[in-house]
Amino acid sequence: MGGAVECSLGDMHEAVGQGAGSDAAGEILSRALAPLVAHDALRLAATSPAAEFGPAAFSFWHKFDPGLGLALLHRAYAHDGECWPLARAWSADPVPGVVLCGDVYRGYGVGSELLVLLRDRRGTWGALELLRSQGGKQFDAEDARRTARLGPALAEVLRQYVTAGPLTPQMPMLSPGVLLVGPDHRLRAATPQAHAWRERLRASPRTPDFTDAAHLAGMSLQARRHLKDPRARLPVLTAPPASHGRWVSCHTQPLDDGSGDIAVVIEATTGKRLLPSFCDWYSITPRERQVVEHLCEGAAAKHIARRLDRSVHTVNEHLKAIFRKTAASGREELVAAITG
Repeated sequence: MGGAVECSLGDMHEAVGQGAGSDAAGEILSRALAPLVAHDALRLAATSPAAEFGPAAFSFWHKFDPGLGLALLHRAYAHDGECWPLARAWSADPVPGVVLCGDVYRGYGVGSELLVLLRDRRGTWGALELLRSQGGKQFDAEDARRTARLGPALAEVLRQYVTAGPLTPQMPMLSPGVLLVGPDHRLRAATPQAHAWRERLRASPRTPDFTDAAHLAGMSLQARRHLKDPRARLPVLTAPPASHGRWVSCHTQPLDDGSGDIAVVIEATTGKRLLPSFCDWYSITPRERQVVEHLCEGAAAKHIARRLDRSVHTVNEHLKAIFRKTAASGREELVAAITG
């Protein structure tokens, strides 16, 4: 069985490397996992260690009702949960277990749910949620253990999805846009720049639009939790060029005008704000990240060496490793990828 699953995951690697859309990738992933853990629907939500348990940067779906996703999101926040499904898994036991279904699942014909984190030695890369229909066998602890063992392999699939995409931006930089979300967590208004962003995102064939109703509701709910409890993180979403043509971020700003509205700001992500996610996905080490930071400031190798108290040879070796990991042709392309 292990060899068959490994072969199927190889198909998944090939699919994401060739630019498979979200639906196609979700279907291939479902086929890959079926010999290991039978299921009727699947959602794979991706984050990165730097993002912790924030909103998913991108996701793959297969036969997973979007309405159920929105219902679960509301339920999670209503019970003081974090962003679904990542933080529900984040707060689970070290060995992921079975999540029992409540009324919200039964309304969509779901009999049981299995939710596991995708972990490797570098951190957490997302969560995999599998569903079985009512009347079928429920997930058990052995299903959870088998699925959890695939965490590093699935994390590598997600990294390949990101790194197989374009390094430098393929979409023109747009001005920041603002969407106003009301107390009912529905979109109330948007600036022309936000409408332009939404049109760009909807044109992407590779991933769902994260300015849709579910994502906006989630960001609104989390922002309101932050108002009640400052210890709750304000949600920040950072999506890679593989899904949207350039690095894009969404973050929230509660308004203080008495309206109860939440402003969701969508904009291109560049420079130092991009580096945590960029370095995660491209496996750039902390020392290499320091080199990249100085490189983006225009420093030559000898100046970087002086600032970091390292030899020029060591800095050049770091640069070679960075270019190899990112497939950048040189410093100009790398700097353009981060600052463009």
